[in-house]
Amino acid sequence: MKILVCVKQVPDTNEVKIDPVKGTLIREGVPSILNPDDANALEAALKIKDQDKDVTIAVLTMGPPQATYMLRECLAMGADEAYLMSDRAFGGADTCATSTTLAAGIRKVPGVDVIFGGRQAIDGDTAQVGPQVAQRLGIPVVTYVQDIRLEDGKLTVQRQMEDGYEVVEVKMPCFLTCVKELNTPRYMSVGSIVDAYKKEITVFDHKAVGLDPSECGLNASPTQVFRSFTPPQKGKGEMLSGTTGEMAAALVGKLEEKHLI
Repeated sequence: MKILVCVKQVPDTNEVKIDPVKGTLIREGVPSILNPDDANALEAALKIKDQDKDVTIAVLTMGPPQATYMLRECLAMGADEAYLMSDRAFGGADTCATSTTLAAGIRKVPGVDVIFGGRQAIDGDTAQVGPQVAQRLGIPVVTYVQDIRLEDGKLTVQRQMEDGYEVVEVKMPCFLTCVKELNTPRYMSVGSIVDAYKKEITVFDHKAVGLDPSECGLNASPTQVFRSFTPPQKGKGEMLSGTTGEMAAALVGKLEEKHLI
């Protein structure tokens, strides 16, 4: 059995800032990390591998050459193969173009039985890429997966809902998008990090996956970001003290001063 995990290198959103003049992200000095939900998806695959040594795990990402560092991290966690889709033609892709590219890359990876991915990426929060990839591959998709059981070639999963969960049985091949409640990703060991740098990473460009430049990247992206900005900071709040009647009277007075009442 072969599991492919779609992963993404994202900027650490705790460190991201926006240029107040240009309205663009300030990327200089911002560390890149493995998308947290994708780490949960990889851990889910690794747990299945722990139970069955015949399972192999491949990880695939689309990104710039430096995304190899993130792929090495995935290999150090326990993945067996890594694939990087990197080409200037892929740049500027929205979710539509990204899913087209990832689906083309997945078709080049032999013997894939099931695909895992994170629910969403923290730099976009759209949760669209997984379902779009599944649609382009013509396979079923289950989103918001919080538990996975593999039995007799079928997957039984719990799909997270706002007020509980539903149990879904799905045949392979399929695409599962995983939530953080599914598990806690494991740590890398020093030995596994060393071994990860001995493994080769296969790189695909648009020609390798059979895509024309017009079918990927900015050229195939109907969605474009017009402007990014941070909301203005709110003024400092003021605490009122005294009895209930005194505070109510003071509040009314302040509202009258601002002509709100």
